[in-house]
Amino acid sequence: VQLQASGGGLVQAGESLRLSCSSSGGIFGITTIGWWRQAPGKQRELVAVISSGSSGSTTNYTSSVKGRFSISRDFAKNTVYLQMNGLKPEDTAVYYCSAVDSDGVGNYLALGSWGPGTLVTVSS
Repeated sequence: VQLQASGGGLVQAGESLRLSCSSSGGIFGITTIGWWRQAPGKQRELVAVISSGSSGSTTNYTSSVKGRFSISRDFAKNTVYLQMNGLKPEDTAVYYCSAVDSDGVGNYLALGSWGPGTLVTVSS
């Protein structure tokens, strides 16, 4: 399954953006979804992940975005969001979302093919 990220743009440092992740086929059946980013010249990294189950959702974040980014899921709208506050120039990257496989001990693997992503540019 290929998930589509949208909502990127050009902002100044300290401002906010909200990214959206969805699929034409819906994401209802996907338990774990992650937001990734790839900055120029760097490897793609997992930024945030949300796992949804019968008892609710759990989230995890890479250390560099903890306290600034928030991942959430709206089942009614079949969308996962990434709220990004306090953006920094080092957050500049192409952001992607994907289904994720988790081994339960902190290791995650992206599933499916990558969409085109959405570019976030933060100016200083």
